[in-house]
Amino acid sequence: MLGIFGRKSDHPLADIKSAQQILDEVPKNDSLNAVQEISGWIESIVELADEFRLDHEFTVLRMFDEAAQPHLRKLTRDYFTMQPLSKFQENRLWTVLNTFYTHSELAHHDVLNRYRNGGRGASGIKTELAIVGVRGIAALSGRLKMSVARYALIEPGLWNHLSDFFGHAETHGYQHNTVAQYPGTTGSTTVAQEFATLLAWYGVSAGVLSPLQEHITERLLAYAGKGLRLDDKYNGNGLFVFDLSQPTPPMRLAGDATVHPSLRFLTVGDALKQLGGLLLTLEKGIVPDDVSFCGATYETDLVRDILRRLIDNLTQPLPTRRNPRRKISVNLKVANGFFKMLEQADIGLNFMSAEEGETWEVEDISATGFRSVIPVPRAEGVRIGSLIGSRPENVRNWGAGIVRRLSRDDKNNLHIGVEVLSTQIVGVSLADRIISAETEKEIEVAMYLNRPADTSGEAWLLMKPNTFSLSRSMNMDMDGKSYLLLPLALVESGEDYDLARYRRMEQETSTEDVIA
Repeated sequence: MLGIFGRKSDHPLADIKSAQQILDEVPKNDSLNAVQEISGWIESIVELADEFRLDHEFTVLRMFDEAAQPHLRKLTRDYFTMQPLSKFQENRLWTVLNTFYTHSELAHHDVLNRYRNGGRGASGIKTELAIVGVRGIAALSGRLKMSVARYALIEPGLWNHLSDFFGHAETHGYQHNTVAQYPGTTGSTTVAQEFATLLAWYGVSAGVLSPLQEHITERLLAYAGKGLRLDDKYNGNGLFVFDLSQPTPPMRLAGDATVHPSLRFLTVGDALKQLGGLLLTLEKGIVPDDVSFCGATYETDLVRDILRRLIDNLTQPLPTRRNPRRKISVNLKVANGFFKMLEQADIGLNFMSAEEGETWEVEDISATGFRSVIPVPRAEGVRIGSLIGSRPENVRNWGAGIVRRLSRDDKNNLHIGVEVLSTQIVGVSLADRIISAETEKEIEVAMYLNRPADTSGEAWLLMKPNTFSLSRSMNMDMDGKSYLLLPLALVESGEDYDLARYRRMEQETSTEDVIA
């Protein structure tokens, strides 16, 4: 193949046969090294692109991109797992996945750019433009997914690239051309469908879901992607809006939005019907085979709960703030996680002498939450859904909250939004209401959420994980009194806690163990 100086290039990617030989030598049974090698070759494709005709560049890119897909699915399964990864494993998998998606997205965008600029061989890929767009957006989705998994700041250029992929398809009329995303994948897709799915997924996931939740949410939206619709005129039923001329993250559509021709409005009506039908199937304990989780198998209850939340986010209006936020500067002692919080709860086990841990400065606060900004190295272990104990300066009582929002800024600070469950937690001891003759009475320690305004007669408890059961009544001792707790519901569960509701009934006299 002639290079830019009229001589034959001796680079191995300049010849299809030698490029295939490279792929044949990629490890078949080592997905991590396979994706690393392929990422490096895709990076080379972009570096040497000016030496190649555009149709040759895309042919080679297509070969390497398709060869990586089975390995990518395996690494994705390994990364988005229900079992916590070690820090080393998490870093290694994240780096390999993020590197591949970055080079793949940049390579597809380079192909699009060279086509728009009339590069040599451009006419040879005209019929392949829908595949360029679909795979470019898929790789861009992968980049976003890995950034969201670490609550990282999104590079503004990614939104420009997204606008380029969809805008070119729309302008040239191939946004609805159906193609297979990759060999071996079921069904077909379009540039418009991939674009809409990305907008919906990012809009409901970024900064508010755990990595596993955002992965499953993305897969659920991909399943229902054909039901998403894009309009170029204002649609009052629209959920998200994206500006092709000044690309920024998708925004929830507000009634007072200024409308102009470059806005695209996303509606989810037909997708909601499909998701609603899927929910009915999941409630029967069945996960349909046509919902792809990259080969992973997740518990039906987990998928169902995430789907319910997704449906709520796609149907409910934006929540309005019930309590005003006040700018304030106050220091909080914090304890991250159930067991560190338990050390701070006075349950008669001398835990109050425990070290009080980190101090966070609060930026603003309301009756139901607060926001802190701290350097990332000081936020080790803080994730969406993390349990946070907090105690203001000069206050004796510890409170409890759950991390609901996370994002990084350009100074590598983590912005942490915490929903306050209670401003006072009380350590309590629990025991099974019914003890069998063969078992000893087991005492559990838990944290009672003191909620003074609550007149429901309920008790909200933070407990060790997998403690709550709808068939398990408990006896609770607190402040010298005994209570019978009748289980009502598991409100939420995290990596190291259950948050549960019980009906609370005070006992007139001390209750002896009941022998079953």
